Amino acid sequence: MDYVNFGRSGVKVSPLALGLGFRGQPDEQQMQRVIERAIDLGINLIDCANVYGPMDDRKYIGHSEIVLGRAIKGKRDDVVITSKVTSPIGAGPNDHGSSRFHIMREIERSLKRLNTDHVDVYLLHRFDDLTPLDETLRALDDLVRDGKTRYVGCCNFQAWQVVKALNLQRDLNASPFITAQNPYSLVDRRLEAELFPMVADYGLGIMAYSPLGVGLLSGAYNPGKAPPKDTLWGRRPRQRFDAVMKSGASDVINTTRKIADEYGKSIAQIALAWVLSHPEISVAITGGDTVKHLEDNIIGAEIKLDLEAKKRLDAASAAMMTSIT
Repeated sequence: MDYVNFGRSGVKVSPLALGLGFRGQPDEQQMQRVIERAIDLGINLIDCANVYGPMDDRKYIGHSEIVLGRAIKGKRDDVVITSKVTSPIGAGPNDHGSSRFHIMREIERSLKRLNTDHVDVYLLHRFDDLTPLDETLRALDDLVRDGKTRYVGCCNFQAWQVVKALNLQRDLNASPFITAQNPYSLVDRRLEAELFPMVADYGLGIMAYSPLGVGLLSGAYNPGKAPPKDTLWGRRPRQRFDAVMKSGASDVINTTRKIADEYGKSIAQIALAWVLSHPEISVAITGGDTVKHLEDNIIGAEIKLDLEAKKRLDAASAAMMTSIT
């Protein structure tokens, strides 16, 4: 596998990261096998969060970090791991947000679950407009200075929010964000309007999450047919799936399937290859719940799409500039 610089940092990571959301995987042993197999295949970047756990069930909050800690035992120095803070982890008044209180408490809890003395990249899960930004950025910088994280970054920030943070970090002489993590796929191209030009100008790299469009480009769904009942979209109201198909996703799926057939690859592999073909993207995060999903997706990092295929995919997805979730 060819490794790339992680955003504006010098650390080298695989262009495909393993995300530990595990929306459809309730078995922690299977979760651990996926992580271990990813490392065996050369993926050295594992993306986690303090709220992640199987099945999006609040009672499992933190379980992904626990499983990750087990999986990297004896391999800690060979992997780059992220975790996140800000999202709600309970019902208490300080159980969410980016205050110094919450950040300092949650990093200790994450490190205990991960059974390590540091994470490599600590990410704000979202922008917190109720906490002064300088409070948040000083707290993150203190974590870097204390050795509890090597780098910092952000998720789900708008371009102006990233710029505001970077400028304030410069003024505070604080460790700057090295990456921004946001959704990007053939069915969600919103980043191209403002975030792409911003990261090109500031030298950040984007971690693209949901590169398969919340599973729409996994190969499990077909326009005109009901989504399988045991899938994410099958568990959602049917009208939501139909609305997404009518918004343009059906054209994207059909075009991606044609190109996948021409290349002798899967839809998911072509969709991932398209995401990684953009220089603004440092890393695409695959969220496979099984070893089979992982082994299929990793091939996408090896595919180089020709110009004609990229133009066809661009044209089919040109309308996808709004969220489909």
